[in-house]
Amino acid sequence: MTTGHRPEKTGTASTASGFSSGPATKIIELFTDGACSGNPGPGGWAAILRSDAHERELSGGETHTTNNRMEMTAVIEGLRAIKTPADVSIHTDSKYVMDGARSWLPNWKKRGWKTADKKPVKNEDLWRALDEQQIRHLSVTWTWVRGHSGHVENERADQLAREAIARQR
Repeated sequence: MTTGHRPEKTGTASTASGFSSGPATKIIELFTDGACSGNPGPGGWAAILRSDAHERELSGGETHTTNNRMEMTAVIEGLRAIKTPADVSIHTDSKYVMDGARSWLPNWKKRGWKTADKKPVKNEDLWRALDEQQIRHLSVTWTWVRGHSGHVENERADQLAREAIARQR
């Protein structure tokens, strides 16, 4: 499913960091993962951005968080690192984030950030930030990958997220 449709733009866009989104028809791949030691506990997130031969790794963490928050933060920070609107293909092992972004988020917004049971949406701050980042891009597609199954980029993102946990202690 694609979200955040906008008219196609042409040209090349570069960022100060040197990461280029290239022509609007090129897709930037975003591989993400989050991890937590204890849930809640210290957590880490990671994002790998790739466009053609360009690749950039990002990671960070928090001292007291949950795994779901780290999974969401990985996607948000990855999308935020893309400085100009682009076509983005997100690869995540979190069905929570993927299903939330593709299916639940539009209904939560319609209901004033309430669930179908009229309860407040958990992690509303991050869902709002994710929505803002998705809308900013030309298109966003989601692909679920099975975690810890040998997917090269997912394994690397997991390693970066776990290393970020160690920096939080």
